[in-house]
Amino acid sequence: MGNIRPKVLGSEGLQRFQLLRSDAVKAVTDQFYSTHGALYERFGQKGREACGEDLAFHLEFLRPALEFGLLQPMVDYLRWLASVLAAREIPTEHLAQSLDWMAEYFATHMEDSEGAAVASTLQEVRAQFVAAGGTRQPPMPAPAAWPEATDFEAALLAGRQRDALDLVNRCLDQGRNLLDIELHVIEPALYRIGEKWQSNQVSVAQEHMATAIVESVMTVALLRAPLPVPINKKILLACVEGNNHAVGLRMVADAFLLAGWDVQYLGANVPTPALVDQASDWAPDLVGLSVSFPQQLRVVKAVIAELGGRLGAARPAVIVGGLAINRFNQLVEVIGADASSADARGAVDSASDLIGERSGR
Repeated sequence: MGNIRPKVLGSEGLQRFQLLRSDAVKAVTDQFYSTHGALYERFGQKGREACGEDLAFHLEFLRPALEFGLLQPMVDYLRWLASVLAAREIPTEHLAQSLDWMAEYFATHMEDSEGAAVASTLQEVRAQFVAAGGTRQPPMPAPAAWPEATDFEAALLAGRQRDALDLVNRCLDQGRNLLDIELHVIEPALYRIGEKWQSNQVSVAQEHMATAIVESVMTVALLRAPLPVPINKKILLACVEGNNHAVGLRMVADAFLLAGWDVQYLGANVPTPALVDQASDWAPDLVGLSVSFPQQLRVVKAVIAELGGRLGAARPAVIVGGLAINRFNQLVEVIGADASSADARGAVDSASDLIGERSGR
């Protein structure tokens, strides 16, 4: 079952699928409320809106399965969603049913072969999700945590920015490398906070506050780091359009700065035209792109294609990273990237190898 690779849709089929998405979400939402009545009505209008949002995300994760033929991202998403709903005492047994109804909708609203392809993909996702038996999606492994990570996490959740900064400063005073501090104190703390949000132990406000404090602390800590010897190499870093998770990319930017690279960091959710324009104007040796969710893979693929179309043989090498790439590394070649990396230190090592290979051509 896990070895089945669904039939992918061509560009026209994907466009027809996109055009039907909103109607599919409305139709299946209405079906839930007409079938289950009071079970859903008790959540009120916000419940109906939340139901529609969840179904829309189903289709966000279905899109890369139809385009790239990879089912696992959607299966993992459903396992994650099931744990989130269960932690909030919201019914989870209807997730499989939602896939059945989605399959019926597309089978009857698309051309025969295309509708059958969408329906069979949804049915296979359903089968794998059910086979998982309600087990939680295994988390991505976090870097080994230093003892300070526990106190740093507590400071973030309590909103104690001074304490968080003081802890990082003490690590620097002990002669520890900033990149090591980010990898073994800051990153593990953020992983734990993300897991606590998933299990409803941490609020959205706390999670956002933790991210804001981390960004501030990293900025101050970078100012204390000794300036490296420039190596006359340039990298442009950006989260692709739709990706608002930028802390990891900030760590990558710090790693390249500390390695002597000239860095331009564009931050979160960078529109594709602006990103391509900046790469064209600045002419970096390397472009680093961050992608958090599988549905953003098509954006990365489009960015790389547009860089090639604009710059031709002068296109800089492209390295990709982020949660989606870390979990589904086999897609790196499919989207046209030259390399990938799971963390900031690995990105610098991969970049050096990649630039060396390209200069040797």
